[in-house]
Amino acid sequence: MRKYLVTGLLIWVPLVITIWVLNLIVTTMDQSLQLLPERWHPHTFIGRDIPGMGLVLTVLVLVVTGLLARNFIGERLVVYWERLLGRIPIVRSIYSSVKQVSDTILSPNGQAFRRALLVQYPRAGVWTIAFQTGTPAAEVRRHVPTDMVSVYVPTTPNPTSGFFLMVPRAETIELNMSVDEALKYVVSMGVVAPADRGATTLPRA
Repeated sequence: MRKYLVTGLLIWVPLVITIWVLNLIVTTMDQSLQLLPERWHPHTFIGRDIPGMGLVLTVLVLVVTGLLARNFIGERLVVYWERLLGRIPIVRSIYSSVKQVSDTILSPNGQAFRRALLVQYPRAGVWTIAFQTGTPAAEVRRHVPTDMVSVYVPTTPNPTSGFFLMVPRAETIELNMSVDEALKYVVSMGVVAPADRGATTLPRA
């Protein structure tokens, strides 16, 4: 009986959580319809709301915005807009910080979260998975005697919280797994192990 109960839970729990997360995302995105005039809402045309229309609208706005920002006029408008925000005291600080982080994480050419590493934390001899986010700032490098890397150590099972560390590059081990696989490994508390792809990179001297 217990075996069947566990089997049933293993089937239904991931399915229910997946549906719940998708429903949360769609419901949140549907709020974007509130930005449209009432006469443009789906229930005005067909008499009822259509779940997911807000998600379609959000994706459409993002694609059109990216398309417009890629041409010469769009690039000039973005520069002008950022200069305008840069002149507002409080907005300038918030916007510039968020933009730097988003550019680092979302940029296709960025190096943030591109590598999964093994680092010793919280003490020597105890290893955990971390993600390389870059290299320390110039001011930091002037005060450390060795080559360092900046890493983010996520907590389990919630990887959105964690610790920012700067560790010697020679004391890290680059793992032969994707960032997605490493995240699944962290979130599952080590239960969902990535496929074995051979030996990992040894610590660099």
